Amino acid sequence: MKNSMLYKSLLTLALLCLLLVLVQAFRGNWMLAGPFAIAFFVLLGIGFRGSEALKRYTYTMMIFAAVTTSLCYPQYFIAWGDFKYTNLITPLIQLIMFGMGTSMSVKDFIGVVKTPKGVIVGVVSQFLIMPLLGFTLASMSGFSAEIAAGIILIGCSPSGLASNVMSYLAKANLALSITITSITTLMAPLVTPLLMKLLAGAFIEINVLNMMWDISKMIILPIGLGLLVNKLLKGKSAWLDEAMPIVSMLGIALIIVVITAAGRDSLLNIGPLLILLVLIHNLFGYFLGYWFARLFKMNERDARTVAIEVGMQNGGLASGIAKEMGKIATVGLAAAVFGPLMNITGSVLASYWHKKVPEGYDPLETLEKAG
Repeated sequence: MKNSMLYKSLLTLALLCLLLVLVQAFRGNWMLAGPFAIAFFVLLGIGFRGSEALKRYTYTMMIFAAVTTSLCYPQYFIAWGDFKYTNLITPLIQLIMFGMGTSMSVKDFIGVVKTPKGVIVGVVSQFLIMPLLGFTLASMSGFSAEIAAGIILIGCSPSGLASNVMSYLAKANLALSITITSITTLMAPLVTPLLMKLLAGAFIEINVLNMMWDISKMIILPIGLGLLVNKLLKGKSAWLDEAMPIVSMLGIALIIVVITAAGRDSLLNIGPLLILLVLIHNLFGYFLGYWFARLFKMNERDARTVAIEVGMQNGGLASGIAKEMGKIATVGLAAAVFGPLMNITGSVLASYWHKKVPEGYDPLETLEKAG
């Protein structure tokens, strides 16, 4: 009873904070509105813990709080002295990937190899749906050629590391997700420039060896180490299985904060129309990816995986390509917006699916891995 009253009190305080945000925004006092906006999302997220129907969205609210904090106080999330916080992104990804590896076994990958249809459908949909969506939206946007090309660029990029994390949280097929991400990233040095030349009239050179090394150090190596730890500590690592999802969620939040702070000026100056178009690009990626997989009779877990892989792009890679083109302020704008937005929508989708047991998901198999 006491807990119930506490959660209701927190939700009431959250509504009060929202009211203060609206009042300060109406007065034009955006600096004063910021702290109340952060408090609103934090209180709302904690308050949701008191409801079985809403508790799945606690993490999503914390993501909103993290993004709001980064937008309001970017100076605290860019650097500490000469150390740039963007240097933390790779180690955090490696830690997250290690955690995933500890929850998996070689059987996961053998299962994917035995059923290559999921990989083929995932890769084809990745390099078909998002580029064509990007081209369509860019053609309709009325933006200058370089900004429109940026929308196409994010569509022509491979799926990103965040898709693996969201698949993990959404109870999708993680092994399939990692395989699709790895293959599309390996194909990116060839496919992305060709798609850009075809759809945007630009050719972008990417160093294949550097790309392969980045994949190895950020995905393959830490997951391989996690698999080894899982094998060595089988039956003795229950505490690790419980801790790593929490570590993963904290890692995602920190990555989002750092990326948002780094791209804050672009995010505030790009205009509502670009945000809307990028959001449509992202959401239709999930929708069309899911039903493209269902069209080929894929089960629920695999369809969730394809949806997330298609909808979540490698915004970091797209930003890097724009920087190499010398057009980060124009071609890079869509990637700067897509990154934070896809993490928010992805966390919403993952939270929604997390509590819905997918077709083909066997709890006993999960317990066997933990044991």
